[in-house]
Amino acid sequence: MTGSSLLVFAHDDEAAAFAEAGVPHLVTGVGKINATLELTRALLAAAGARPIDAVVVLGTAGAIADAARLDTVYQIESAVQHDYSLPSPRLELPVPLGAELVAETAVIATGDVFVQDDAQRVAIAASGAALVDMESYAYAAVCARLGVPLRIFKTPSDFADSSTTQGEWDGIVMTKSEQLLAFARDRLPELLDG
Repeated sequence: MTGSSLLVFAHDDEAAAFAEAGVPHLVTGVGKINATLELTRALLAAAGARPIDAVVVLGTAGAIADAARLDTVYQIESAVQHDYSLPSPRLELPVPLGAELVAETAVIATGDVFVQDDAQRVAIAASGAALVDMESYAYAAVCARLGVPLRIFKTPSDFADSSTTQGEWDGIVMTKSEQLLAFARDRLPELLDG
């Protein structure tokens, strides 16, 4: 294999435990535009020297399905957009060849808004999504267009309801970064070897 896997996070705080452990990674910034631009830039920049064979995204999400648990890391099986007024396709994330399913699966809804409203949570859950974030759909679209296998793993940080605040997220995200590092050590050790 001449390429490598690119480990991606949306926010510095999600990557904090990995940075402390010296694990190479990319932080794209929050939201669909940042995710699209930074991931595309990284994939194209690597195309010549050491191509990226796969992208692995780790991060947090809001839990919008009643069954979603805050202590679990989910492997995303597909992504939908919840804030786009025109129909957009559901993007499937099949397990890449040579990889395996390593966590419980979930569908994620992506939009450029921090969801903290009960009515919005119910509307998004009606799409069949269990989780909500601000980047996964963009990552999936970039990887699909550039032909790069993608795996996304998300752990819920909150319930995306009226009791959720951005300040609450800021307080818990460091703990979630440690949870994601423990998950990677246990289930994705190849990400930490390089």
